[in-house]
Amino acid sequence: MPTRILPAVGDADAVRSITTLLSQLPDAEPVAPVVDSTQLVDTLARLAAESVDELPEVVVVHERIGPVPALELVREVALRFPAVGVILVTTDASPGLFSAAMDSGARGLVALPLSYEELASRVQAVAAWSVGVRRHLGHGAEVFTGVGGTVVTVSGAKGGVGTTLTAIQLALAAQASGRSTALVDLDLQTGDVASYVDVQFRRSVVDLAGITDISPRVLADAVFRHESGIALLLAPAEGERGEEVTDRAARQIVSALRSRYEIVVVDCGAQLGGAGAAVVEMADTALLVTTPDVIAVRGAKRAVRMWDRLQIRKAEETTVVVNRHSRSAEIQPSLIRKITGTALAATAIPAHFRELQSAVDAGRVHELDPKGQVRQSLWALAGELGLVKAQAGAQRHGRLRGERRRKDGAG
Repeated sequence: MPTRILPAVGDADAVRSITTLLSQLPDAEPVAPVVDSTQLVDTLARLAAESVDELPEVVVVHERIGPVPALELVREVALRFPAVGVILVTTDASPGLFSAAMDSGARGLVALPLSYEELASRVQAVAAWSVGVRRHLGHGAEVFTGVGGTVVTVSGAKGGVGTTLTAIQLALAAQASGRSTALVDLDLQTGDVASYVDVQFRRSVVDLAGITDISPRVLADAVFRHESGIALLLAPAEGERGEEVTDRAARQIVSALRSRYEIVVVDCGAQLGGAGAAVVEMADTALLVTTPDVIAVRGAKRAVRMWDRLQIRKAEETTVVVNRHSRSAEIQPSLIRKITGTALAATAIPAHFRELQSAVDAGRVHELDPKGQVRQSLWALAGELGLVKAQAGAQRHGRLRGERRRKDGAG
């Protein structure tokens, strides 16, 4: 059976030289190259959605791939698609880079300029490893083979706009619909998810920051299983330790969670440091929560412009959620959308703090009244974002219709 090889090369000259050499390898079947990190991950995700057998055995990543740096891309592919072997092609064949590549999950490193013999040997070894992994998968080994979960970040235009409450309720809605869900508190200095849901747990996101290979067991030890079923990865109790979570560590941690859970909701707080910026950049959906007042909307506009300047996220790729909305407010959602230049969630969260006060004071926001407008709106937002299984909603609707029919028949 031929070995399928997917080159990920951004440089046109390098594409030609690599694909030419790959086509000369015995039993090799090079597929159309991808030109950047986003296209690579999207291509692998599409193939994995069909079957793990559709994935190429080998991915060759060139050192000048972008926009995600090569080592970070290697790590993401290794975490999300463990049946694919990754080879890094680089001009730097030093022991330091070799070690870093192996830590990131690469199965091999080939030096530039390319040597036919070295490339052939490495491809053959990595292909054999990939086939062995797939044989294991066929016998029920506990390895995640899906396309990777959906990552949603929730950031605040400023403090006190409802960021944490929004993140928690989105995660609760996803979990309740039958999707395995993780909630990460990445508000590293002032995170309060634990207080909002009444838990005490000694482990935090910091415990994963220094680990280069986050195995399922290591991840399971770091998360807390809440009574709602959500897996919580909490902020450190000592805020100063938040500095230990670098942008690279944040990417690795969220990628590991993404490989184990269908939905990963990340509370980034209102102060965006390096770790939060890295996760906002890699997120499938980035939410920015604001309230309809001048100070908060200015904060939202400032955040959007900063993200754009730092090339974290474009305005049109950010979705603003309006919290504490009132029809009588002078600033309406349409104006906020115009001011920020972002997308706007169709679901606005009404200003009904009385519904929240007792649950917030008791640290039991997971027990909000299901009939309350705030909770219903937040869960509707989860549905709008695609975090809730449509089937679950259809089943509930079907049960309600059935109950109405039985009542009508009884009447």
